[in-house]
Amino acid sequence: MREYLLVLMVAAVITYAATPLMRAIAVRTGAFTPVRDRDVHSTPIPRLGGVAIFLGFAASMLAASRLPYLGQVFELGPELKGTLVGAGIVCLLGAIDDVRELDWLTKLGGQMIAAGIMAFSGVMLFQLPIGGVTVLPEPFMVGLTVFAVVVFTNAVNFIDGLDGLAAGVVVIAASSFFIYSYGISRTFDPPNVFSSATFISAALIGCCLGFLPHNYHPARLFMGDSGALLLGLLLAAATISTTGNVTPSQVSTNPVAATLLPLVVPGAIILLPLVDILLAVVRRTARGERPWSPDKQHLHHRMLQIGHGHRRAVILLWLWAAVAALGSVSFIFIDDALVAAGGVLAAVVVVGVLTIWLPRWSVPGHRPKVP
Repeated sequence: MREYLLVLMVAAVITYAATPLMRAIAVRTGAFTPVRDRDVHSTPIPRLGGVAIFLGFAASMLAASRLPYLGQVFELGPELKGTLVGAGIVCLLGAIDDVRELDWLTKLGGQMIAAGIMAFSGVMLFQLPIGGVTVLPEPFMVGLTVFAVVVFTNAVNFIDGLDGLAAGVVVIAASSFFIYSYGISRTFDPPNVFSSATFISAALIGCCLGFLPHNYHPARLFMGDSGALLLGLLLAAATISTTGNVTPSQVSTNPVAATLLPLVVPGAIILLPLVDILLAVVRRTARGERPWSPDKQHLHHRMLQIGHGHRRAVILLWLWAAVAALGSVSFIFIDDALVAAGGVLAAVVVVGVLTIWLPRWSVPGHRPKVP
């Protein structure tokens, strides 16, 4: 655990220190987010924050490679090197887009190249925890891996609409996945808590914590596509590294839980971004528009529309992300499924009440009606 804490601290410190530098570069290069109709900010804000996040991740990887236990993970194969190369590609692609807008096809092509490099470096779904362990032909698994990376990458990009929202959601997702990966790896024979997935999760937590002080409302710098695409890809790498290698019996001794949790947990950990991207695709295609056409109906837009302020909308969406992510992971560590389900249900009710009633309480002289 001490090595993971060191990795987290290195990622946080380097990201925090590099962010003001990237802000200065963004100002000099004119990398500003213009005020568009769908945006919630009223003045142009510099971006390129993702480059600082990448520097933090790269620094944490360099530190980890010199540690006695985590260093052994680097010797097992090129997984982490492939992840760093893939991260560099999407970060560079996003940085170019932050300075000079790129078309969607170029960005999608770059994401697929990065995902392909990761897959052939070993960050791949080698098996699926369906009905025990299911192994499918390698070309299909490579294609599924690339698809998963692209979905995760764009899901984080979709929710990056309020100051601090994406970074906070990724902190929650990465923390939940760290608990998940660290917990199940302790059941290995022999136990081994050092893995690429757990390392990536710890580094992600540190990078986002280092960036959040600069990005929380009112933000001094946006992460831009260089950050949103990067965070999504790294989340995908951590998820794939575990999901593609774990067997159901390692997750739970309960037969039902062992069948469902290996598939449910990775999706629940990033449920909020996935729901947002799914609703956007359905909504836009139903209107006869392209799925990537922008609009003002994302989840964060809806929170503002029902009366929440900027900061409160972000905090509530963080809470929803935590309920889904930590709630799903709790089923692995709480033996009594009814107790775990009761806790998740109680959390859903509390956050739901806050989401619905807080705007009414905020109106002077207004009191909610009591049935």
